[in-house]
Amino acid sequence: MLIRPATAAELPALQDIERAAGEPFRALGMAAIADDEPPTVEELDRYRRAGRAWVAVDDADSGSPVAYLVADPLPDDHALHIEQVSVHPRAARRGVGRALVAYAADRAREEGATALTLTTFTDVPWNAPYYTRIGFRPLADAELTPALRRIRAHEAELGLDRWPRLCMRRDLSACP
Repeated sequence: MLIRPATAAELPALQDIERAAGEPFRALGMAAIADDEPPTVEELDRYRRAGRAWVAVDDADSGSPVAYLVADPLPDDHALHIEQVSVHPRAARRGVGRALVAYAADRAREEGATALTLTTFTDVPWNAPYYTRIGFRPLADAELTPALRRIRAHEAELGLDRWPRLCMRRDLSACP
């Protein structure tokens, strides 16, 4: 599995990955998540141009992306915030998401960040329980920074709070 920056030509494929990765939510009664449109090409291109859109490429699949991660820096938090990680179901359970997170952690360290943060669904097995297994910890409300509070407020505006969500953090000094 090769991880590298996304190219402009791959952005529509990232949308396809997002749609496919959303389908398993339907079985959990979260059809609205499954039906949610992926980020626009313009939104994905903003991450790409900022150097914060990475893809996992499966050599066995003609070098096509099978997963992606986009992130935003939170300078006041000294963190890189993972906005989205999506793995195509055909590449699931092979460590692809973990590899993308590790790659993002390396990039964050290079830029002087001390942590990764993200928001996720509490009760979805491949969300909060998965992130806990790879070194993230849930943040109590009292631990939320102003930046994380703004992110959560925006998610609430989008209707994501219909299901339990939380913020998580992974300190980079404690993780390889």
